[in-house]
Amino acid sequence: MKWFLIFWAGPIVFLGGWYWLSYYDMSFGIFMLSRQVHDLTFELYGKALGIPPETIPPLVARAIAVDSLVVFAIIGLRKRKSIIAWWKARQALNSSPSDLASKESLSSAP
Repeated sequence: MKWFLIFWAGPIVFLGGWYWLSYYDMSFGIFMLSRQVHDLTFELYGKALGIPPETIPPLVARAIAVDSLVVFAIIGLRKRKSIIAWWKARQALNSSPSDLASKESLSSAP
């Protein structure tokens, strides 16, 4: 499961880091992080897909969000027994009968 998360998060962090650094032209002397490469990359993808280049980043963000939901659903399915046990223990701690019937919690209205 650890490797599954690493192989999922690694490309997302790499893509996000490249996008953010190249968008703000923080190249540190590396050509791949320059704004020219950023614009050229999205121009090429836009021509290949037949869509305007400025619509690509929201599409990628939406795809990452959907993929993240799928990954967390898989993790939830694999760990559902421990999640259910944690939830039941938490609910048992929060709803003790002595807390519900204390004098401070009762209304003084007629």
